[in-house]
Amino acid sequence: MFDTMTLTKGTGAVCGSLLAFLLLSWAGTSLYSMSGGGHGGEETQSYVIEVAAAEGGDAAAADAGPAFAEVYATADAAKGEKVFAKCKACHKVDGSDGTGPHLNGVVDRAKASVAGFGYSDALKAMAADHWTPENLEKFLTNPKGYMPGTKMSFAGLPKVQDRADLIAWLAQQQ
Repeated sequence: MFDTMTLTKGTGAVCGSLLAFLLLSWAGTSLYSMSGGGHGGEETQSYVIEVAAAEGGDAAAADAGPAFAEVYATADAAKGEKVFAKCKACHKVDGSDGTGPHLNGVVDRAKASVAGFGYSDALKAMAADHWTPENLEKFLTNPKGYMPGTKMSFAGLPKVQDRADLIAWLAQQQ
């Protein structure tokens, strides 16, 4: 049945396979490491995407186009419904919560006021404030910039017209 030669061959095959796996793993981590190549240097990325700083970016955006109040005055709620498609993954407007709180009645509602929803500490700290169209516009521009520590992972809406249309549509959702 089993003799010592068969057992030796099996043990050698297992040890050889483990050795090959360890060597390939070591080579892979050396080639694709994010730790500065093991030379004690800083971590670097293979490419960098330049973005405007939060402070300078807001000022540049404000100078580049019309003010939010002007755009909001002429906002198209029908287009806002289409923009809401980006929000549907986490938010609903039927009164039930998803990953995020429901958004019907959000315009002029107190922040962190949906009962039973687990808000972040950052939003709870702003609970005395309300979601005015202006506050919503600032939040939707850059959620993490407006409210550091928010659980919302959405990057924001870069176009002021999209933000205004969305807020106009949300204002109709009571």
